[in-house]
Amino acid sequence: MSLLPVEIALERLLSGASRRPAETLAIAECAGRVLAAPLMALRTQPPFPASAMDGYAIRAADVETVPVMLTVIGQAPAGLPFDRVVGPGEAVRIFTGGVVPEGSDTVLIQENTRPINGHTVEVTETVVRGKNIRRKGLDFEAGESLLEAGRVLDAAALSLAAAANHARLDVVSRPLVAILATGNELVPPGSEVGPGQIVASNMYGVAAIAREAGARVLDLGIAADRDEAIEAALARAVDADADIIVTIGGASVGDHDLVQQALRAHGAAIDFWKIAMRPGKPLMAGMLGGRHVLGLPGNPVASLVCSHVFLKPLIARLAGRPAPDGPVPGFIGADLPANDLRQDYLRAIAVREGGRLVARPSPIQDSSMLRVLADANALIVRPPHAPAAQAGAPSALLMLR
Repeated sequence: MSLLPVEIALERLLSGASRRPAETLAIAECAGRVLAAPLMALRTQPPFPASAMDGYAIRAADVETVPVMLTVIGQAPAGLPFDRVVGPGEAVRIFTGGVVPEGSDTVLIQENTRPINGHTVEVTETVVRGKNIRRKGLDFEAGESLLEAGRVLDAAALSLAAAANHARLDVVSRPLVAILATGNELVPPGSEVGPGQIVASNMYGVAAIAREAGARVLDLGIAADRDEAIEAALARAVDADADIIVTIGGASVGDHDLVQQALRAHGAAIDFWKIAMRPGKPLMAGMLGGRHVLGLPGNPVASLVCSHVFLKPLIARLAGRPAPDGPVPGFIGADLPANDLRQDYLRAIAVREGGRLVARPSPIQDSSMLRVLADANALIVRPPHAPAAQAGAPSALLMLR
């Protein structure tokens, strides 16, 4: 089987992915969720002419010449409108958010006045008619479209939805990602590690990437290299109605790599296996009863790099989110040799130097070394057959953080 280019593999992975259905949640539960339908205003905001400042509601014609004395006939604090008409030579003490009384056309800020007593105020500065008044509907009108479908509900969007009087919102339901690690050698963190055993680590990083991308996660644990163990875990994922089944390890060519045959036994159709990528060559993708299957390599770094490149975009498509940011232009900070037929993702530390983003690759790129990945904040993306490059040459950088 020939190696599939990364771009074609990603295109094929996403071609069968569509947005999940909507669910309705209380607005307090919607932070970070994706709006499933356009949001319309249920009310007008502000619903009345409102004062933008603390001061006095007056008629601008009364203060064309200053100083001048006005009679204070009442107050209009927020939530308690003044119920009389303001006449010539009169003023109403008003506070931010208060309803501008009928008859007045301007709010004079209190700094430009001098109270004489509780019933009289001296105006010391003139003011333009209409000043410091928020007109009715200044923010939005009832029935107006406020947010488009697909908007991630951040702080501003949630506040806007609440101001428009929405107590519940239709959001895209989050996809469920079931994650299964495989291998006789794996033990959970905190275990007493025996001869030939290693601590399972990939599953926690993959789960973190999935959650950050907007998914729910079902941890299927560790399955030994036995057909019945792997098939039982796959059955749990199907019973849980997982949208994506992620397997880690067991998808290579060894006698104990049983994941692919277990998937086929469950009725999975494998779309591709092995891609022109380093790290990450043994990546596998397919479908199992309408569920996406993504088989990640067992090498720790390879599984996480493949999660950034393939799992994140797949989750985003299902969750109705914008596609994750792709590589950005940058420069390499060290000489690099010519590349072969596989697209390289080199762990690197990128810094700003003179306005340019310069990434220095780690001298060791072994796909088992998690510490190098934890130190890195970028991946230098080297296309297949890229020629040798000197430090300072341009390169695409996939930012990790």
